[in-house]
Amino acid sequence: MDGETRQPARTRSRSVLARGLSLLDAFTSGEPELTLAEIAARTGLPKPTAHRLLGDLVEWGAIERSGPGHYRLATKLFRLGQLVPVHRVLREAALPHLERLHEVSRENVHLAVADSVYTLFVEKVTGRDAMPLRSRVGSRLLSHCTATGKVFLAWGGRDRFHRLVTAGLPRLTPRTIVLPGLLHQDLTRTVERGVGISYEEAEAGVAAVAAPVHGRAGRVVAALSVTGRAQTLDLDRFGQAVRVAATAMSTALGDGV
Repeated sequence: MDGETRQPARTRSRSVLARGLSLLDAFTSGEPELTLAEIAARTGLPKPTAHRLLGDLVEWGAIERSGPGHYRLATKLFRLGQLVPVHRVLREAALPHLERLHEVSRENVHLAVADSVYTLFVEKVTGRDAMPLRSRVGSRLLSHCTATGKVFLAWGGRDRFHRLVTAGLPRLTPRTIVLPGLLHQDLTRTVERGVGISYEEAEAGVAAVAAPVHGRAGRVVAALSVTGRAQTLDLDRFGQAVRVAATAMSTALGDGV
Protein backbone atom coordinates (compact mmCIF):
# COMPACT_ATOMS: atom_id res chain seq x y z
CA MET A 1 0.00 0.00 0.00
CA ASP A 2 1.53 3.29 -1.06
CA GLY A 3 -0.59 5.41 1.30
CA GLU A 4 -2.42 7.39 -1.36
CA THR A 5 -6.11 7.90 -0.74
CA ARG A 6 -8.77 8.69 -3.28
CA GLN A 7 -11.97 10.65 -2.95
CA PRO A 8 -14.84 10.17 -5.44
CA ALA A 9 -14.86 12.94 -8.02
CA ARG A 10 -17.49 15.61 -7.52
CA THR A 11 -20.33 15.32 -9.97
CA ARG A 12 -20.59 19.01 -10.70
CA SER A 13 -20.02 20.16 -14.25
CA ARG A 14 -16.36 20.30 -15.18
CA SER A 15 -14.54 21.40 -18.30
CA VAL A 16 -13.24 18.87 -20.80
CA LEU A 17 -9.70 19.74 -19.72
CA ALA A 18 -10.49 19.18 -16.03
CA ARG A 19 -12.09 15.82 -16.80
CA GLY A 20 -9.11 14.80 -18.91
CA LEU A 21 -6.67 15.72 -16.18
CA SER A 22 -8.71 13.77 -13.64
CA LEU A 23 -7.92 10.63 -15.66
CA LEU A 24 -4.20 11.20 -15.08
CA ASP A 25 -4.78 11.60 -11.36
CA ALA A 26 -6.47 8.20 -11.19
CA PHE A 27 -3.10 6.43 -11.37
CA THR A 28 -0.94 5.89 -8.28
CA SER A 29 2.60 4.63 -7.74
CA GLY A 30 1.15 1.40 -6.36
CA GLU A 31 -1.24 0.97 -9.28
CA PRO A 32 0.49 2.28 -12.42
CA GLU A 33 -1.79 0.28 -14.74
CA LEU A 34 -5.59 0.53 -14.70
CA THR A 35 -8.55 -0.73 -16.69
CA LEU A 36 -11.18 1.51 -18.25
CA ALA A 37 -13.65 0.45 -15.56
CA GLU A 38 -11.23 1.32 -12.76
CA ILE A 39 -10.45 4.72 -14.27
CA ALA A 40 -14.13 5.53 -14.73
CA ALA A 41 -14.90 4.52 -11.15
CA ARG A 42 -12.08 6.63 -9.69
CA THR A 43 -12.92 9.73 -11.70
CA GLY A 44 -16.70 9.46 -11.48
CA LEU A 45 -16.96 9.72 -15.26
CA PRO A 46 -19.25 7.57 -17.42
CA LYS A 47 -17.32 4.84 -19.22
CA PRO A 48 -18.01 6.27 -22.72
CA THR A 49 -16.70 9.68 -21.63
CA ALA A 50 -13.63 8.18 -19.96
CA HIS A 51 -12.95 6.06 -23.05
CA ARG A 52 -13.16 9.07 -25.35
CA LEU A 53 -10.90 11.20 -23.18
CA LEU A 54 -8.40 8.34 -22.81
CA GLY A 55 -8.23 8.17 -26.59
CA ASP A 56 -7.37 11.88 -26.74
CA LEU A 57 -4.65 11.44 -24.08
CA VAL A 58 -3.21 8.42 -25.89
CA GLU A 59 -3.03 10.46 -29.10
CA TRP A 60 -1.31 13.33 -27.26
CA GLY A 61 1.17 10.96 -25.62
CA ALA A 62 0.23 11.28 -21.95
CA ILE A 63 -1.21 7.75 -21.70
CA GLU A 64 -0.45 4.52 -23.53
CA ARG A 65 -2.31 1.25 -23.90
CA SER A 66 -0.52 -1.52 -22.02
CA GLY A 67 -2.87 -4.26 -23.17
CA PRO A 68 -6.47 -4.80 -24.24
CA GLY A 69 -8.54 -2.48 -22.06
CA HIS A 70 -5.54 -1.51 -19.91
CA TYR A 71 -3.83 1.88 -19.67
CA ARG A 72 -0.74 3.39 -18.06
CA LEU A 73 0.97 6.78 -17.99
CA ALA A 74 3.38 7.41 -20.87
CA THR A 75 6.93 8.73 -20.93
CA LYS A 76 5.88 12.16 -22.20
CA LEU A 77 4.66 12.99 -18.71
CA PHE A 78 8.01 11.93 -17.25
CA ARG A 79 9.82 14.18 -19.71
CA LEU A 80 7.59 17.12 -18.85
CA GLY A 81 8.04 16.43 -15.15
CA GLN A 82 11.79 16.80 -15.50
CA LEU A 83 11.20 20.36 -16.71
CA VAL A 84 9.53 21.56 -13.49
CA PRO A 85 12.02 24.32 -12.54
CA VAL A 86 11.82 24.11 -8.74
CA HIS A 87 12.15 20.34 -8.64
CA ARG A 88 15.10 20.43 -11.03
CA VAL A 89 16.92 23.04 -8.95
CA LEU A 90 16.22 21.13 -5.73
CA ARG A 91 17.43 17.82 -7.16
CA GLU A 92 20.65 19.33 -8.48
CA ALA A 93 21.34 21.04 -5.16
CA ALA A 94 20.46 17.93 -3.14
CA LEU A 95 22.42 15.23 -4.98
CA PRO A 96 25.84 15.85 -3.37
CA HIS A 97 24.23 15.82 0.09
CA LEU A 98 22.15 12.74 -0.67
CA GLU A 99 25.24 10.89 -1.84
CA ARG A 100 27.18 11.83 1.31
CA LEU A 101 24.26 10.77 3.51
CA HIS A 102 24.17 7.44 1.72
CA GLU A 103 27.91 6.97 2.19
CA VAL A 104 27.49 7.55 5.92
CA SER A 105 24.32 5.52 6.43
CA ARG A 106 24.43 2.90 3.65
CA GLU A 107 20.65 3.25 3.76
CA ASN A 108 17.94 4.76 1.56
CA VAL A 109 18.19 8.54 1.29
CA HIS A 110 15.36 10.70 -0.06
CA LEU A 111 14.67 14.22 -1.22
CA ALA A 112 10.98 15.07 -0.84
CA VAL A 113 8.72 18.05 -1.44
CA ALA A 114 5.23 18.82 -0.17
CA ASP A 115 2.39 17.96 -2.55
CA SER A 116 -0.89 19.11 -1.00
CA VAL A 117 -1.42 16.72 1.95
CA TYR A 118 1.21 14.32 0.62
CA THR A 119 4.97 14.06 0.68
CA LEU A 120 6.33 13.51 -2.84
CA PHE A 121 9.70 11.82 -3.36
CA VAL A 122 11.62 13.57 -6.14
CA GLU A 123 15.02 11.89 -5.70
CA LYS A 124 16.34 8.74 -4.05
CA VAL A 125 19.82 7.31 -3.47
CA THR A 126 20.12 3.70 -2.38
CA GLY A 127 22.35 0.66 -2.67
CA ARG A 128 22.41 -3.11 -2.38
CA ASP A 129 23.04 -2.96 1.38
CA ALA A 130 20.02 -0.74 2.00
CA MET A 131 16.69 -2.11 3.13
CA PRO A 132 14.34 -2.65 0.15
CA LEU A 133 11.55 -0.06 0.20
CA ARG A 134 8.43 0.62 -1.80
CA SER A 135 9.32 4.29 -2.17
CA ARG A 136 10.61 5.47 -5.52
CA VAL A 137 10.98 8.72 -7.40
CA GLY A 138 7.53 10.04 -8.18
CA SER A 139 5.74 8.13 -5.43
CA ARG A 140 3.99 9.89 -2.60
CA LEU A 141 2.59 9.15 0.84
CA LEU A 142 0.21 10.93 3.16
CA SER A 143 2.16 13.23 5.44
CA HIS A 144 1.01 11.98 8.85
CA CYS A 145 2.92 8.68 8.65
CA THR A 146 6.27 9.73 7.13
CA ALA A 147 9.30 11.57 8.47
CA THR A 148 9.44 13.97 5.52
CA GLY A 149 5.69 14.52 5.70
CA LYS A 150 5.92 15.43 9.37
CA VAL A 151 8.53 18.03 8.46
CA PHE A 152 6.09 19.68 6.06
CA LEU A 153 3.29 19.50 8.61
CA ALA A 154 5.40 20.77 11.52
CA TRP A 155 6.63 23.82 9.62
CA GLY A 156 3.62 24.18 7.31
CA GLY A 157 1.20 26.04 9.57
CA ARG A 158 -2.34 25.32 10.69
CA ASP A 159 -3.83 25.29 7.19
CA ARG A 160 -1.74 22.32 6.00
CA PHE A 161 -2.51 20.41 9.20
CA HIS A 162 -6.26 21.05 8.96
CA ARG A 163 -6.35 20.06 5.28
CA LEU A 164 -4.67 16.76 6.15
CA VAL A 165 -7.06 16.06 9.03
CA THR A 166 -10.00 16.83 6.75
CA ALA A 167 -8.64 14.42 4.13
CA GLY A 168 -8.34 11.73 6.80
CA LEU A 169 -5.63 9.94 8.76
CA PRO A 170 -5.77 6.32 7.58
CA ARG A 171 -4.04 3.66 9.65
CA LEU A 172 -1.32 1.95 7.60
CA THR A 173 0.27 0.03 10.48
CA PRO A 174 -0.53 -0.48 14.18
CA ARG A 175 1.85 2.42 14.95
CA THR A 176 0.28 4.97 12.59
CA ILE A 177 -0.91 8.08 14.41
CA VAL A 178 -4.57 8.51 13.49
CA LEU A 179 -5.81 10.91 16.19
CA PRO A 180 -5.39 14.63 15.34
CA GLY A 181 -4.50 15.55 18.94
CA LEU A 182 -1.70 12.98 19.15
CA LEU A 183 -0.41 14.00 15.72
CA HIS A 184 -0.32 17.65 16.80
CA GLN A 185 1.74 16.67 19.86
CA ASP A 186 4.14 14.73 17.67
CA LEU A 187 4.55 17.71 15.36
CA THR A 188 5.34 19.95 18.33
CA ARG A 189 8.12 17.53 19.30
CA THR A 190 9.29 17.55 15.68
CA VAL A 191 9.91 21.30 15.78
CA GLU A 192 11.60 21.05 19.19
CA ARG A 193 14.13 18.43 18.08
CA GLY A 194 14.50 19.79 14.53
CA VAL A 195 13.74 16.50 12.75
CA GLY A 196 10.71 14.45 11.84
CA ILE A 197 10.71 10.79 12.87
CA SER A 198 8.58 7.92 11.63
CA TYR A 199 8.91 4.57 13.41
CA GLU A 200 6.97 1.81 11.66
CA GLU A 201 4.15 4.26 10.95
CA ALA A 202 4.06 3.91 7.15
CA GLU A 203 5.46 0.41 6.81
CA ALA A 204 6.17 -2.31 9.36
CA GLY A 205 9.85 -2.70 10.14
CA VAL A 206 10.79 0.67 8.61
CA ALA A 207 11.99 3.84 10.37
CA ALA A 208 13.04 7.22 9.00
CA VAL A 209 14.37 10.57 10.14
CA ALA A 210 14.10 13.79 8.11
CA ALA A 211 15.16 17.43 8.35
CA PRO A 212 13.79 20.56 6.66
CA VAL A 213 15.50 22.40 3.82
CA HIS A 214 14.82 26.13 3.92
CA GLY A 215 14.59 28.46 0.95
CA ARG A 216 13.60 32.08 0.46
CA ALA A 217 12.49 33.85 3.67
CA GLY A 218 13.08 30.68 5.69
CA ARG A 219 10.23 28.81 4.01
CA VAL A 220 10.56 25.00 4.07
CA VAL A 221 10.92 23.95 0.43
CA ALA A 222 12.04 20.33 0.81
CA ALA A 223 13.14 17.66 3.25
CA LEU A 224 16.03 15.21 3.33
CA SER A 225 15.64 11.83 4.99
CA VAL A 226 17.40 8.58 5.84
CA THR A 227 15.20 5.47 5.88
CA GLY A 228 16.08 1.94 6.96
CA ARG A 229 15.38 -0.96 9.28
CA ALA A 230 13.55 0.13 12.42
CA GLN A 231 15.56 -2.20 14.66
CA THR A 232 18.97 -0.94 13.54
CA LEU A 233 18.57 2.62 12.26
CA ASP A 234 20.36 5.00 14.64
CA LEU A 235 17.85 7.86 14.71
CA ASP A 236 20.03 10.12 16.88
CA ARG A 237 23.13 9.69 14.73
CA PHE A 238 21.38 10.01 11.40
CA GLY A 239 19.12 12.74 12.72
CA GLN A 240 22.21 14.86 13.26
CA ALA A 241 23.53 13.87 9.82
CA VAL A 242 20.36 14.88 7.97
CA ARG A 243 20.21 18.17 9.88
CA VAL A 244 23.76 19.00 8.81
CA ALA A 245 23.02 18.02 5.21
CA ALA A 246 19.75 19.97 5.12
CA THR A 247 21.43 23.06 6.58
CA ALA A 248 24.20 22.85 4.00
CA MET A 249 21.67 22.50 1.20
CA SER A 250 19.69 25.46 2.55
CA THR A 251 22.84 27.57 2.50
CA ALA A 252 23.59 26.49 -1.07
CA LEU A 253 20.08 27.40 -2.21
CA GLY A 254 20.19 30.83 -0.58
CA ASP A 255 17.21 32.86 -1.81
CA GLY A 256 17.06 31.00 -5.13
CA VAL A 257 13.99 28.88 -4.33
